[in-house]
Amino acid sequence: MNATPTSSAAAASSARRTNVRYWILALIFIVTTVNYADRATLSITGPAMRDEFGFSAVQMGYIFSAFSWSYVMAQIPGGWLLDRFGARRIYAVSIFLWSFFTLLQGWVGIFASMGATMTVLFMLRFAVGLAESPAFPANAKVVASWFPTAERGTASAIFNAAQYFAAVVFTPLMAWIVHTMGWHHVYLWMGIMGMLLAMLWLKVMRSPATHSGVNRAELEHIEQGGGLIHMNEGADKEQKGAQNGARKAANPAGWFYAKQLLSNRMLAGVYLGQYCINVLTYFFLTWFPVYLVQARGMSILKAGFVASLPAICGFLGGVLGGVISDFLLRRGYSLTVARKVPIVAGMLLSVSMVACNYVDAEWLVVGIMALAFFGKGIGALGWAVVADTAPKEVIGLAGSIFNTFGNIAGIVTPIVIGYILSATGSFNGALVFVGINALVTVLSYLVIVKDIRRVELKHPQ
Repeated sequence: MNATPTSSAAAASSARRTNVRYWILALIFIVTTVNYADRATLSITGPAMRDEFGFSAVQMGYIFSAFSWSYVMAQIPGGWLLDRFGARRIYAVSIFLWSFFTLLQGWVGIFASMGATMTVLFMLRFAVGLAESPAFPANAKVVASWFPTAERGTASAIFNAAQYFAAVVFTPLMAWIVHTMGWHHVYLWMGIMGMLLAMLWLKVMRSPATHSGVNRAELEHIEQGGGLIHMNEGADKEQKGAQNGARKAANPAGWFYAKQLLSNRMLAGVYLGQYCINVLTYFFLTWFPVYLVQARGMSILKAGFVASLPAICGFLGGVLGGVISDFLLRRGYSLTVARKVPIVAGMLLSVSMVACNYVDAEWLVVGIMALAFFGKGIGALGWAVVADTAPKEVIGLAGSIFNTFGNIAGIVTPIVIGYILSATGSFNGALVFVGINALVTVLSYLVIVKDIRRVELKHPQ
């Protein structure tokens, strides 16, 4: 007896759904881990390069900041490219280019005789930031496509926690490479790894609507839960036809939409909060290993392994923050409460790092930093908030504006700390500076951000 179309559809609907979205999340996690490892290469090789080339603290601050100058400048163009050409192709090019520029940093020493080492290193770090600019908006775009709202907090927390996982895995590994083979080899191996990863991304990544491994049950689960199952991949004809009209309408009016995003009070509070959270991030990515070597007298090898301990706690906190947020959402709490509670609690915990100024024992310093970065991990839900609030027409642009404000901290933080060190000869003021920013995050979410909800855009006439 032949099944009727209705019974066939019902059977398809009730079939066990595939879980391809988790494999996609694993790929995003791996890419983001390598992304952050490449950002952090200079923090590990910095002491050796400083000894070799004679960089001052202020010069190191500017070199640390080079990445963020271009990263910030390229955010909005990067978001436009994502909305225009899709995350699949743009992200693949991004991964390949940032890895290539990372590889080239291993050869800056050839310019030492010409006195141009600092300039060339600054330019290459600048190029890495330029190439990495689409990365996090692309992550947010992919998560918004592959995950329903109720799973998005955990998914966003997991890819965001890759920054800590990068430190757990690659900080001690890079420190060992510097110790045994020399700092040049760090850039060589990281560059090769990233270029291979770009090819893997291009081969594996598709939208839920066009991915051959996704069955109807998983697709319905994603779409009915609020997932935006089309990623606007220009290479996919069926999807291109479905998205073409919206894309043509949105792209010419990009600045019209950007003005609305920039003038929204809720988003302004989210932007400020992300800037302050990233002050902690960039302290960890730039000056933290130097702090352990200079202020606490550790060897670079020991500092590499010690720095991984707070990173482990940051990773655990990052995943836990997303799990707590989605748990609150499933228990019936509003999206506002579910996102704000982990952010506020986590950032209050991060203020504890200031206590390092008042202790001498190494184990206490490491323990306090671990607690602070555990809190920072719990509170780092900004990308989940972006996925919740970004207008559907311009997710790439919205993520890019958010990331622009957040990564201004990457310019300010290393330079300010460099000047604090130059003026005082101590990291005490630097830790206070970072702790104050954690407090500002709390105030931003409690005072400026009201209800967290998706922004509705006005369209040009």
